[in-house]
Amino acid sequence: MKLFVYGIREYDELPYFEQLARGYGLTFGYTTEYPSMENVHLAAGYPAISIITNRMDAALVDAFYGAGVRHIATRSVGTDHIDLDHAREIGMHVSHVNYPPETVADYAIMLILMSLRKITYILDRARLQDFSLQGKLGRDLCDCTVGVIGTGQIGRAVICHLAGCGCRLYAYDPYPDEELSEIVTYTDFETLLGTCDVITLHAPATKENFHLLDKDAFSIMRPGAVIVNTARGILIDTKALITALEDGRVGAAALDVLEDENGLYFLNRMGDCLANPQMALLRSFPNVILSPHTAFYTEKVVWVMAEQTVRCICDCVYGVDNPLVLF
Repeated sequence: MKLFVYGIREYDELPYFEQLARGYGLTFGYTTEYPSMENVHLAAGYPAISIITNRMDAALVDAFYGAGVRHIATRSVGTDHIDLDHAREIGMHVSHVNYPPETVADYAIMLILMSLRKITYILDRARLQDFSLQGKLGRDLCDCTVGVIGTGQIGRAVICHLAGCGCRLYAYDPYPDEELSEIVTYTDFETLLGTCDVITLHAPATKENFHLLDKDAFSIMRPGAVIVNTARGILIDTKALITALEDGRVGAAALDVLEDENGLYFLNRMGDCLANPQMALLRSFPNVILSPHTAFYTEKVVWVMAEQTVRCICDCVYGVDNPLVLF
C-alpha cells in the first residue's frame, strides 16, 4: 500500500507516519507543501493522498484523479474544504478522522474562562508592569448561563464538563440528544441567543449553518454576551461580529477558527503583510482572543489523526467497512 502525505508537519506528524509505515507495511512519500496544481505530480504512482484543511476544489480533485489517485484522506473531522459531490461523481474515495472530543471541549472551556476573567488584557497589562485592578473585573462562570450550539460529540463533552461548574446550561440542536436532557435544557435558537451570557459553537460547517451568527442573531443577544468558536469560521459573519463588539452587544469573543483562515493558519507568516483586514481589526480589540486553529492540537490527537488516516486507506483497499470512509 502506498500513500503520499501533503502538508506534513515534520516536527510532529512525520515520526508518527514513520511508525505507522512500519506497523502497516506502508510505503509513503511526503511534502510539507499543501496540494496544488503545481505539485500534483508528486503523487504520481500513489493511489492515496492525505491532506489537511486546504481547499480541494473540483479542478484539483480532477487533477489528482488524472494522476492515478483514487482516495483522498483528510486528517480533519470536517470535510467542507473538499468538493465532495464532485469527488463522489468521479469515483474518488474520501475519508476523514474522528478524534476524541474532550480535546476541543477542554479548549473551548478554557477560552470561556479566559474571556470571562479578561485574562488576555490582564497579561498584556502585566507585561507593561501595570499591576493595577482597574478594567480587569471578571465574571464567575458559576453565575453565568451558557448556551451550547451543536450537541454532537464535542458539544456533548462541553456540556458534561460544564455540568459540574454550577452554571445554567442551555443547548440548541436540530437533533437533540435525549440523554443530555437531564443536565441541559434544550431550547430554540432565538431563545438561547436571548438568554445566555456565554454562547459556544460546536456545529458543523454546512450550507444551512453558514453565518449562523449574523447581524440578526447578534441583535437578539444579551448585552455583553461572550462568543466562543472552536468549530468552523464560517459559522460567524465576521463583519457583523466586529460591529457587535464595537457597539458592546458582544462583550468578548474567543475564536480558534476564522473566516478566510486558509493560507494563514498552520503556516509561518511572520513578517508578511496579511491580506486579512478583519483579522487585523479583531486582533486590535482587548476583549478578543484569536488562537490559530489549535484547539485540536495535543499529542494524542495528532497520533489519532495519522493512525485513522492510514487505517481508513487500508480498510478501503481491503473492503473493510469503516464509517470514516464517506464513499
